[in-house]
Amino acid sequence: MPTMPPEWVEHERTWMAWPPTGPTTADLDEAGLRAVRQAWADVANAVARFEPVTMVVDPRDVDEARTMLETGVELLTAPLDDAWMRDMGPTFVRDDAGLLAVDWVFNGWGAQEWSRWDADAKVAPIVAATAGVATLESPMVNEGGGIHVDGEGTVLVTATVQLDPGRNPGWTRGQVEDELRRTLGTTRVVWLERGLTRDYETFGTRGHVDIVASFAGPGTILFHDQRDPAHPDHAVSAQVRRTLEEAGDWTLVPVPAPTVLRDDEGWVDYSYINHYVC
Repeated sequence: MPTMPPEWVEHERTWMAWPPTGPTTADLDEAGLRAVRQAWADVANAVARFEPVTMVVDPRDVDEARTMLETGVELLTAPLDDAWMRDMGPTFVRDDAGLLAVDWVFNGWGAQEWSRWDADAKVAPIVAATAGVATLESPMVNEGGGIHVDGEGTVLVTATVQLDPGRNPGWTRGQVEDELRRTLGTTRVVWLERGLTRDYETFGTRGHVDIVASFAGPGTILFHDQRDPAHPDHAVSAQVRRTLEEAGDWTLVPVPAPTVLRDDEGWVDYSYINHYVC
């Protein structure tokens, strides 16, 4: 049975996707898009000093990507709709024979109206083939940001992601748990009821667990801690903490939410606790 290693285990390579002109960048002017791409380039160039990096790039953007990325970053050309490799790409797991790439169904975070995913849905097998590993196909709609494992059999998820009617209509918790066991080798699923408030607005993921709680080491969980009672995520944080306390004997580390609470669109809630893979 395959098993998914935790994020702190040494790995061979980082995979990223270059921001194309797509749904989440369509409203940006040339300078804004350039700034987004520069941020991606800065991350890739920094990581490449320590381990290999492969950047998937839409054919339209290869020339610009090559000028912004250092020579240590390898380019892989493939059509893209968006830039979130953690979500559209495969989940790498291990079995007795070596690496496997879990190919989830990707449908734009629940077939949201603003999203396009025809190209992104084909990225996982392209990455797997380039890495030279076999794919383990899953019928479940899922994204890398919607799961977090401790490498010892436990996975954190949110009910509004795996049980989202836009993702897996009609699926039960039992079916999700069975599929996670088959693909990730997990023996225990901890269900958080929901994600952060802003994540349910336009361009949100409808509750990805990786901005709510994540394993930071054996027996240690970081969780988003909104301490302002006026903020809608104050109640979410309290519920997450209760769920985790009831689910296991872990060391829980609260990560204070940003003190800047509002922007042009309302309440701010993103802390991206352990979301360091783009």
